[in-house]
Amino acid sequence: MREMISVEEARDLVLSSVSPLDVQTVDLLGAAGRPAAVDLHSDIDIAPFAHSAMDGFALRAAQIAGASPDTPVELDVVAEVAAGDFFDGDIPEGACVRIMTGAPLPDAADSVVKYEIVPVISGEGREGGRVRFEAPTAQGSNVRAAGEEARAGEAIVRAGEVINTAGVGFLAACGVTEVPVHRRPRVAILSIGSELVDASDLPGRGKIRNSNAYALEACAAAAGAQVDRLPIVQDSLEQLAAQIRRCVSEYDFVITSGGASNGDFDFIKPAIQQTGELLMTTVNMRPGKAQAFGVVDGVPVFGLPGNPAAAYLGFELLIRPALRKMQGYSQFERPVVSAHLARDYRRRDPRRIYLRSTLTRDAQGRLVVEPASNQSSGLFGVIQRSNCFVIVPEGDQGLSADQPVACLLLDVSEDVAL
Repeated sequence: MREMISVEEARDLVLSSVSPLDVQTVDLLGAAGRPAAVDLHSDIDIAPFAHSAMDGFALRAAQIAGASPDTPVELDVVAEVAAGDFFDGDIPEGACVRIMTGAPLPDAADSVVKYEIVPVISGEGREGGRVRFEAPTAQGSNVRAAGEEARAGEAIVRAGEVINTAGVGFLAACGVTEVPVHRRPRVAILSIGSELVDASDLPGRGKIRNSNAYALEACAAAAGAQVDRLPIVQDSLEQLAAQIRRCVSEYDFVITSGGASNGDFDFIKPAIQQTGELLMTTVNMRPGKAQAFGVVDGVPVFGLPGNPAAAYLGFELLIRPALRKMQGYSQFERPVVSAHLARDYRRRDPRRIYLRSTLTRDAQGRLVVEPASNQSSGLFGVIQRSNCFVIVPEGDQGLSADQPVACLLLDVSEDVAL
C-alpha cells in the first residue's frame, strides 16, 4: 500500500471495491431519478393509433390540392370526432370531418387542417355545416402516426438509463408501472471523538457539536442512500473496532469522520487493520490529505477527516461515486466547467488544491469564479455559500486574475453533460 496516492487512483480504488447491489422492484414513481436495472419494454405501440395533433378538419390532402384564396375548395362537415371517440365511415369527395386534438384519424383521411385557418361558411364548422379551404396541405400534416414514439415489444428504456420525470410519463404510457432497480445502499454514519456532543446539546468546555454527522447524512441521502446516523464513538480503539464489526453486519457502506490522521487518539486506520484490510491512508489533495479506506467482511469502510471541509470534499470526490455505482449509475464525476478567475490566487502546494468558490456570470455573460477569502478546512459555512470547487493542479505556481480555471460543480448532477 502506497502512502500517498492521487485523487484519481483513490477514486478508482474505492470504485473497484463496490458493485451494483441486488435488484428490487419499485413502483413507477419510486423509480424517478434512478437507473433501470433491466431493459424496459412497451406493451403497445405509442401512439396506439394515428391521431390528430390539433383541433381541425380531417380529410385527404388530394381533396384540397388546388385550393387558393382565388380558387377555394368548399367541403361539407359530415361528422365530428372527439378525443376518446372514433369515426369509421367513408369521407365523400366533397366532405371532411371535424376532429379534436388526440382523436383517432379516420381511416379515410390522411391529413388534418387546423381549425384556425379554415373559414366557416355555415354551421360553426360542426357536423352539417360547411367550411372553405384556401390553401393546400401536405399529406400527413398535423397527424401523429401510430407507433411514432415506440413499437410494441420495443425496449423504451435501457438498463442503466436514469428515469427522469418525463420518463415516468413515458413508461406509464407504455404500460410499465413497476421498475426493477438496484437497491439503495444502507449507509452507517459514525463520528469519532470524545470532544463531540450532539447538535441538540449546548457544548461545554472543550466540547464541540457533531456537525459532520449531519452533513454526511445529508450528503449520503442526496446520493440516494438509506442512511442511519449512529451514536458518537469515543476515542477508543476497542470501542471503534467493535462498532465497525457491528456496522458491517448490517450496512452496505460505513462512513466515519474524525481520527483519520496519525495522532495519539486517531484510531480509524488501526481499527480497519484490526477488523479487515486497510487499502488507503492518504490522498494527494487539500483539504483532506488523510483519507482512510478499507474493506471489512466485504463491506467498504471509509474514514474521513474530522475537519468539516476535508470530510465534505472526501465524500464528494471519493464516496459519492461509490454510492452511485452501487445503485447502477454509470456516471461518477460531477461536471467540470472553465471559468475566469476573479482575482489572483498565490499559493504553491505539492498537493492538488480544491478552493471553495462561487461561480456566476459577469455583464458580458462570461463565467467568473470567486474563491472564498477564508479557505480554512474547519468551516462548513463557506461551503454553504459555494457552488463549486476551483481545482488548482498539483505543484502549480499560482493563478492569475482572469485566467481560465477548472471548476468542479457541486449543484449539477453527474448525469448532466456540459
